[in-house]
Amino acid sequence: FKSTKERKPKKKQNVSADGENQEEKVTSGSDSGLRVSSQVDEYEQDTSDEEDIRNTVGNIPMEWYKDYPHIGYDLDGKKIFKPIRNKDELDEFLDKMENPDYWRTIHDKMTGTDVCLSDEQVDLVHRLQQGKFGDVNFNEYEPAIDFFSNEVMIHPVTNRPADKRSFIPSLIEKEKVGKLVHAIKMGWIKPRRPKETAPQYYDLWAKEDPNAILGRHKMHIPAPKMRLPGHEESYNPPPEYLLTDEERQVWEQQDPDERKLSFLPQKYLSLRAVPAFSRFIQERFERCLDLYLCPRQRKMRVNVNPEDLIPKLPRPRDLQPFPTLQSLVYHGHSSLIRSISISPSGQWLVSGSDDCTVRFWEVCTTRCLKTMEVGGPVKSVAWNPAPSISLVAVSYGENVILVNPGLGDRLICSATDQLISSYEEPEEVKDQQVQWAVPEGKAQEQGQRLILTHPKAVKQVSWHGRGDYLACVMPDDGSSLQVVIHQVSRRRTQNPFHRNKGAVQCVSFHPSRPYFLVATQRYVRVYNLIKQELTKKLMANCKWISSMAVHPGGDNVICGSYDCRLAWFDLDLSTKPYKVLRHHKKALRGVAYHKHYPLFASGSDDGTVIVCHGMVYNVTACFCFSSLALSHISFYSVREWCVSIFSPQLFGLIDVYIANHIYSNLGCIVTITLPTLSSSQVRKASSSFALTLHCPKL
Repeated sequence: FKSTKERKPKKKQNVSADGENQEEKVTSGSDSGLRVSSQVDEYEQDTSDEEDIRNTVGNIPMEWYKDYPHIGYDLDGKKIFKPIRNKDELDEFLDKMENPDYWRTIHDKMTGTDVCLSDEQVDLVHRLQQGKFGDVNFNEYEPAIDFFSNEVMIHPVTNRPADKRSFIPSLIEKEKVGKLVHAIKMGWIKPRRPKETAPQYYDLWAKEDPNAILGRHKMHIPAPKMRLPGHEESYNPPPEYLLTDEERQVWEQQDPDERKLSFLPQKYLSLRAVPAFSRFIQERFERCLDLYLCPRQRKMRVNVNPEDLIPKLPRPRDLQPFPTLQSLVYHGHSSLIRSISISPSGQWLVSGSDDCTVRFWEVCTTRCLKTMEVGGPVKSVAWNPAPSISLVAVSYGENVILVNPGLGDRLICSATDQLISSYEEPEEVKDQQVQWAVPEGKAQEQGQRLILTHPKAVKQVSWHGRGDYLACVMPDDGSSLQVVIHQVSRRRTQNPFHRNKGAVQCVSFHPSRPYFLVATQRYVRVYNLIKQELTKKLMANCKWISSMAVHPGGDNVICGSYDCRLAWFDLDLSTKPYKVLRHHKKALRGVAYHKHYPLFASGSDDGTVIVCHGMVYNVTACFCFSSLALSHISFYSVREWCVSIFSPQLFGLIDVYIANHIYSNLGCIVTITLPTLSSSQVRKASSSFALTLHCPKL
């Protein structure tokens, strides 16, 4: 079979100036010199596939051939080379402007040539873009032929014999059905309940049950209920519900919105005599308006667990050290101990008791080094805070004695005696309300250096931080002489107040500023000693203040009261308490700050000592609330993990509680409950109370 090229005569194409192709045919034969007009060629419109250039690479990305000179292979396996010159943007623009068939010309990536689409191809593209069929003569709405109709045909559609499985039960289905039957018998599968076809009716405005239909709608708002009728709406109301003539006139003069009742109660002999309600339609109409037009707001209720609102406190183990165990017990006093005080060095402890004695102890060994008898029950003792002065103030009755215990460094003791003996009396002696006297004889040998006799009984003594001034409190509500300040070096006494506002309970000097704090029954007043004026008035919000302590930084004050409260004041924040603690069940007797650690304690008549941890951020040292029962408490200043407390329920004993761990955070409260023992039980258990906890640091 010969190819088309062999069957075709040779053609010679001449391209004219206007771009049209003209063909000239050359005929062979005897009349070669004569030109014959061209005849129609039967192969001119031939579009056989054999003449087309077909790329046989298949459906692959043509980017694979971008680095090769050819673009694929034809049917004969020959390479199809790329065009020698590709069009740039300028040629593309010129072709777009000059070629009228540019809009229908597409680039064939398979052959690398430009193909001009015919009118039929363009029409086919438009039809496909519009979602129509490609064939113009195709009728998509042609009626369908019902091949499988309800008419019985003579011949079957197929004469294929039926399979064997069409009339034999399936074993696989039998196994599945058996499993389902077994599951139903065992109760694993429960059959569906038949649907209830009966109509369900419910009250649209009723109070919905959570399990009801409307209860499942979260945003449904029930309509407001009408008020139930009362006795005034009865046809035979009690006489007190009937209005008098004056009340009737007042009711008629009021506006309808101001009336308590929208009708007048009336009394009838029987129910048959009651006429029809004249405002029935109006009342029903207003009720419909209430249901339809009255706006109702849905208030979302937040279900919060009350325990989640309480701040989470750290574990007490993380806040250590704080006093938790009884370590040392000091024996010797035979009656109630009123006050204790620790020396600035932390080595010595002084205590005063109702047995008219003052005892000096060594803290670490609990050994009583010195006992001094005075002329009455001791109410208060205070060790001079200055480390260069060895003096202890002891108050009993109307007297205050200054004692040099002679403990510790002998140079300090001798310097203290020289300071007191170097006093020279002035030429002009002024009358003072307090008498200064120098003891002699046995009192001098015991260490007493000065005796200050006051006009009234002294309740408290408090030293200034430098050790030269001593404040004494003589509570008396009707007198102006309740607080006096003594200067030891000049033996001078002055009354800083001409008139006291209320009964003074306790006083304290500010540790770093020239302030003097005076606590009355309900207020704490802060005075400036240099300007001699009132600086602040702190309101404790309690009935009766019993004790007071100032933080070593000077910016915070705590007060204990007889109404079981402990008030914490921040002097830079407000005159009202920053915190009020109500942990005790009975009256508070004493409060104290630790000098270095963030601890403060409170002691109460309920037999408990509460040590609190509270951080102060604007000072160099942190502080903590410490509440120590019962009459007096004091922190051990040198060894920060130790706090020494006094419990008046243990007659004649001083207990020391220690902690030997490290604390880290704030917010924890530890309660220490002290045992209640009689004096006979204490004497019997004296040997076992000597040392209850061994600490390697002691």
